[in-house]
Amino acid sequence: MKAGLVMNAFVLAALRRFGPPCPMTGLFTSDEEIASPSSRPVIEAEATNARAVFNSEPGRPSGNLVSRRKGAAFIQFEVTGRAAHSGAAHAQGVSAIEALARKITRLHRLTDYDLGTTINVGLMRGGDAVNMVAPRATASVDIRFPTLNIMEKVLGEVREICRCCEFEGSEGRILAEGQFLPLEQDERSRELLERYGQVAAGLGFAVAGEATGGSADSGFTAALGTPTLCATGPVGGNAHREDEWCRIDTIVPRAQALSLTILDIASG
Repeated sequence: MKAGLVMNAFVLAALRRFGPPCPMTGLFTSDEEIASPSSRPVIEAEATNARAVFNSEPGRPSGNLVSRRKGAAFIQFEVTGRAAHSGAAHAQGVSAIEALARKITRLHRLTDYDLGTTINVGLMRGGDAVNMVAPRATASVDIRFPTLNIMEKVLGEVREICRCCEFEGSEGRILAEGQFLPLEQDERSRELLERYGQVAAGLGFAVAGEATGGSADSGFTAALGTPTLCATGPVGGNAHREDEWCRIDTIVPRAQALSLTILDIASG
């Protein structure tokens, strides 16, 4: 990601120095990892009338760009119960942890690899003491979906589970929610990929489009109908891991391909 930002800075500086072929905006944001809650309105405003959007997410390990991305939603929810001494008054308590455990089991059952949806409770916390029936527990769930149509269905099911009462005395409520839209390739975005591919071939490297389960701001711009190309940044891999890597030798050719694609679009 940092390499993509550096690459974009040099592309913008070069085009400004030699004369920008058309109006351009370089947009740098800092909240993408949490679904862009503050920057999404700015992204959508800038993209609404744009001729094309290039997102400098890392190029895939294969060297390809990204033509499709899953959408994502992040939901934090709370479960409440009734506190009680776990030895002297166990029957008087209602365990929020037990209620949460039941919800987690139901949520994970919604994963459907054939449909392309995954649901993962990645964080959970609950209870006040080991000798106490837990009065409160919280969890955060990650939901992935391939299309807007599927998004509405699976989010409805997840929200219902998060909010429902598992048994008398327990309650559930959603505390916070963030969302990425899926990147779905339309005809204009397909044409943009073809343009980039022709430019790249002239520079001596081949690219194609491929799908990924990760989400990005490119889903917001594609949903507006703006031609969008994602993963134009330098080639990298193992994202979000300690051994994440970037191929430094791809920065210059990818910068050249981006610059020349912009010039090609501006020329008509």
